Amino acid sequence: MATIQELRELSANELRARAVELKGTLFDLQSKLNTGVLDSTADLEKTKRDIARCLTVAREKELAAAQAGKAKE
Repeated sequence: MATIQELRELSANELRARAVELKGTLFDLQSKLNTGVLDSTADLEKTKRDIARCLTVAREKELAAAQAGKAKE
């Protein structure tokens, strides 16, 4: 799990790539849950929250860029 500060240092594209990677991890965890192999169900929630953090910071960066574009006009 990355801290919010670490995520804010990444670019929007890197954040989206990380979210895609985490979605793959989530899929694997859900598969393990369905087969009964998953050790801790808390990992599912942690992964979902990490995905949400990545997407939230990416959206913040997009909105900041759009706001900066409007300010220049």
